Amino acid sequence: MRDNVGKGLTHGLEVEDILSRLRTLADPEAVKGMESFGINPENTLGVSMPAVRRLARDIGRDHRLALALWDTGVHEARILAGLIDIPADVTEEQMDGWARDFDSWDVCDQVIMNLFDRTPFAYEKAIEWSRREEEFVKRAGFALMASLAIHDKKAADEKFLRFLPALVKGSADDRNFVRKAVNWALRQIGKRSLVLHGPAVLVAKEIAASGTKSGRWIATDALRELGSSAVESRLRKNPSRRSTKT
Repeated sequence: MRDNVGKGLTHGLEVEDILSRLRTLADPEAVKGMESFGINPENTLGVSMPAVRRLARDIGRDHRLALALWDTGVHEARILAGLIDIPADVTEEQMDGWARDFDSWDVCDQVIMNLFDRTPFAYEKAIEWSRREEEFVKRAGFALMASLAIHDKKAADEKFLRFLPALVKGSADDRNFVRKAVNWALRQIGKRSLVLHGPAVLVAKEIAASGTKSGRWIATDALRELGSSAVESRLRKNPSRRSTKT
């Protein structure tokens, strides 16, 4: 795997080379299909995720190039930026800036799952962004909670217990992309370990009792999965996680 695309070329030509390659993969018809799934069609080329991932593998990790790709504003270039950036090089300022730029749930989620959840600021930003009013920044906070529950295998359960009050508060937000992220986070935390399963179920019941339309949907869907025999059986077979106070 190469470390960079176009070694020896100027910064601008590197970015243009990648944009040209993305444009050759563009499918305008795919953009229409993406829009039907709630993906923002503005500045979107219609490149499939497998193709974007293959391009990321060809490029390799490059923080400087990731920043430049993000600044293009092109939908797929921003997803690509999250795939090639280096978590250790990401700053809080960059995270806040990119979060403000989120304008589509898929860019938000891809950057969270491929990059931001691996930074040292992830837990702090999850709480901070969950309190914000902007729809996609707020979604990013809850998406971070969900992604950390999936990917941070060594984290103490107590880190996720701290997210639960934010989920209760966020459940009152009836915006589609926020409520779906709250639901996602609640389900992933509840499935993470037997220690977290009980508190997540209690929180889901608390959310259901709140009486809000969004809360009822979040809770009903989460309780359906968390109460399933498949989830309960898996947790009984593998009940423990690292649960040391942090």
